[in-house]
Amino acid sequence: MQHDRLLIIDFGSQVTQLIARRLRELNVYCEIHPFNAVDAEFLDRFAPRAAILSGGPDSVTRPGSPRAPDRLFEMGIPVLGICYGQQVMTLQLGGTVEGGHHAEFGRAFVTPAQGHAGDAIFAGLFDQGREEVWMSHGDRVTALPPGFEVVGTSPGAPYAMIGDAARRLYAVQFHPEVHHTPHGRRLLENFTRLAGFTGDWTMGAYRAEAVERIRAHVGDGRVICGLSGGVDSAVAAVLIHEAIGDRLTCVFVDHGLLRQGEAEEVVTMFRDAYNIPLIHADEAERFLSALDGVTDPEEKRKTIGRLFIDVFDMHAKSVGQVEFLGQGTLYPDVIESVSVTGGPSVTIKSHHNVGGLPEKMGLKLVEPLRELFKDEVRALGRELGLPERFIGRHPFPGPGLAIRCPGGITPEKLEILRRADAIYLDQIRRHGLYDEIWQAFVVLLPVRSVGVMGDGRSYDYVCALRAVTSVDGMTADYYPFSHDFLSETAGRIIGEVRGINRVTYDITSKPPGTIEWE
Repeated sequence: MQHDRLLIIDFGSQVTQLIARRLRELNVYCEIHPFNAVDAEFLDRFAPRAAILSGGPDSVTRPGSPRAPDRLFEMGIPVLGICYGQQVMTLQLGGTVEGGHHAEFGRAFVTPAQGHAGDAIFAGLFDQGREEVWMSHGDRVTALPPGFEVVGTSPGAPYAMIGDAARRLYAVQFHPEVHHTPHGRRLLENFTRLAGFTGDWTMGAYRAEAVERIRAHVGDGRVICGLSGGVDSAVAAVLIHEAIGDRLTCVFVDHGLLRQGEAEEVVTMFRDAYNIPLIHADEAERFLSALDGVTDPEEKRKTIGRLFIDVFDMHAKSVGQVEFLGQGTLYPDVIESVSVTGGPSVTIKSHHNVGGLPEKMGLKLVEPLRELFKDEVRALGRELGLPERFIGRHPFPGPGLAIRCPGGITPEKLEILRRADAIYLDQIRRHGLYDEIWQAFVVLLPVRSVGVMGDGRSYDYVCALRAVTSVDGMTADYYPFSHDFLSETAGRIIGEVRGINRVTYDITSKPPGTIEWE
């Protein structure tokens, strides 16, 4: 099945992904492509039903600043410009944009222009007389292109909302994709309806299409997939297995740095519940031996990454002739890597999962989740029948407990950390808080403190509890536990875990801190 597609042309906004997320929530299939990869030939090949021009950090008044291809406005499809996208549309169609002295940042209110056209895209707006929106611009439109009407104005943007109903071209100076614009979703939904989207982007449909794509791509070949214990690799593995059966083999590298009971949970689920061929590579001794005496966080990560590739390669060779490597790459990984090849936004990270493996082993990639966001992967996991406890689990870093144990790592410290972490997560679940929190864990500090245990003196480790709320992990705030919860949790850890006599709670946000300690 070929879905109707909406094209998002990215001019470098840090919130372009949010446009895609909002559209996906409306069951509309969309793709983000950087402006410098979209030309007339691309547009004709992609054949979008509609397009959205994103915001961006540049100024359209600067010579050489980004533009949309003129072909876009000749295709007869609906186009919505957002912030910089509005200014691009205005300038290219014969209007005027002025730079400087017109900045508007943060909350603003848009009021309807007298006698505005009131096209369907703006249906349901201004019911309360004005719309609260989120602005972030330095330039502004000062004269409309031919055929456009002003729909709404704000103190800093006399043409905050504009439209040419005859050509189905619309633009807004604010950002409807952010949650600070309360009715932004309605605006986007109106736009997709006007464009004729039927909302057929569902996980059931995606599952069936992905299975067919995997079969066509792999043919009679064999696939090997690395399991990390996280939801992404698990969903990818189950989907690939549905497509090709026992021609998939999973390798779960247990580096001895996992949480309590994690290895058993992963192995049991894949061997028993899904009957997927699985190699459980228990390599704890190899990893812990290599990490002995290593205290620098970056050296820990590099050591673990290097060993992982070597161990995975070693066990993969025992499978026989393998042509493909399955990975749980997500759409944000793909987007964040676009600027490596010339995209307009700042590179956040280079796209890689099992870094170095495809090149080293001469494998072709199978990445069935590369069109999905994290919440969509969880929805697909439910569609595939993965246990809810597994689907909704918090993110867990590849280096595992190594970066939650600052300083040197020993088997004794790891065991103390595992027990404390298990109690902490148990407390969070008992109080019904797990799903409210993005990530929660214990850090075992390289600090000992004097305490009183019973009638005796103790000299044991200090641990820090960490829990944050976040949308995407890029920014985060600490979770506001009650003092009663913290007191109860500290009491359980100190009482049940031999080796800890003091508990602290980390209330650092990100930034300035990071979510993990190392």
